[in-house]
Amino acid sequence: LAEAEGARSWTYAELWRDVERLAGELAARGVRPGETVVFQLFNGPEFALTWLAALRLGAVATPINFRLSAGETAHVLDDSLPAAFIFDAELGAQAREALALASHAPDWTAVVGEDFDALLASDAPPPPLPDRDIYGETTRLYTSGTTGLPKGVSLNDAVEVMSAHDVIMHFPLAPDDRTLNMTPWFHRGGLYSGGPNPVFYVGASAVSLRAFDPARVLDLVAERGLTFLVGAPTNLAMLAEEQRRAPRDLASLRGIVTMGAPLEREACLLYQEVLTPRIFNGYGTTEAFWNTFLRPADLPAHAGSAGRACTDDDVAVEAAREDGPADPSDLVDRDGATIGEVIVRSVKSGYAYVNNPAEQAQRFRDGWLYTGDLATWDADEYVTIVGRKDDMIISGGENVHPAQVEEVLNEHPGIRDSAVVGLPDPRWGEL
Repeated sequence: LAEAEGARSWTYAELWRDVERLAGELAARGVRPGETVVFQLFNGPEFALTWLAALRLGAVATPINFRLSAGETAHVLDDSLPAAFIFDAELGAQAREALALASHAPDWTAVVGEDFDALLASDAPPPPLPDRDIYGETTRLYTSGTTGLPKGVSLNDAVEVMSAHDVIMHFPLAPDDRTLNMTPWFHRGGLYSGGPNPVFYVGASAVSLRAFDPARVLDLVAERGLTFLVGAPTNLAMLAEEQRRAPRDLASLRGIVTMGAPLEREACLLYQEVLTPRIFNGYGTTEAFWNTFLRPADLPAHAGSAGRACTDDDVAVEAAREDGPADPSDLVDRDGATIGEVIVRSVKSGYAYVNNPAEQAQRFRDGWLYTGDLATWDADEYVTIVGRKDDMIISGGENVHPAQVEEVLNEHPGIRDSAVVGLPDPRWGEL
């Protein structure tokens, strides 16, 4: 583990030493196995250490979005009832406002940049190894999606291992790799795609970057010999623009993996030309990680699609209904045109929302996760995302999917980016 901003780095022996110290201090301050530790941190060594120390203790590591409002953070505190809340000094004002708004008061707090280092200087003995089976909750991620207040998604030991194995297979990721995940680690794709989870599992190296800067990322490729970059399409767009402005040597890269949003065809072909031919695209959710994967061998023929099902996953496109989920066997035609809802069945999936049985019953049915994403699939089962069920525009009785319109608009040389929304219309319903 190494940070991009300074000289701090850890061997695995040093990492284990600090994790043991931090886990011991958490236990000494009263955190018990099964209790939650909420942390609101930027990408960095303190994030990785806190996540690992909570797992080592047997507590539930709960990283949350540093962009949440104070009210949203207060909701998470009341929902997860943490024994401890750790946050970055830069977030101090909003974190303390959240603590004032929340009904639940954590037993203690710590601030990275103020008193967190004292936790690592602890001489408290390491706690006993956790006594739980592979289905015990290890990590809780909060997702808002498009459905309002953040929902807690429970992940367990089996999910931790299978998520790591998935990345190791699909990159593939090896002990000699050096990765930089440009997305926030509190995301499923940040923590689990070339982030701490698979990197530490396989014995590779992770470089942390507190805030994304395209020029700095490209410089780090050569400086640190990075082999994989991981980010959202927005990150790749900024990298391509910077690389065109000032080309760097990117020869060490074995691939760039994108996720979090559909990768449009024109953009995909541009990134292959400017950054690296080895562009990957993973599609998925907080609940189930990624479930389809587009590989370099799929390009350029399938550029614009989200790829096909990952090795251990089942992915299908079922007939989307307005009155509730369709039966998993009610699939749309594999014609690349008929639109339905993406459903997935995966060993990497959490299958519960914390304190939210109604939403859980709607989204998890018969072993399948109903994602709410709309897509087509073709005869070879390549999935192409076209939008969200709740983003659909209904105009004159016809369904219009913004993502499809945006992709056509973005192919025009005079358009850099576009966003399509519906407006109320008395004649057509929406325009």
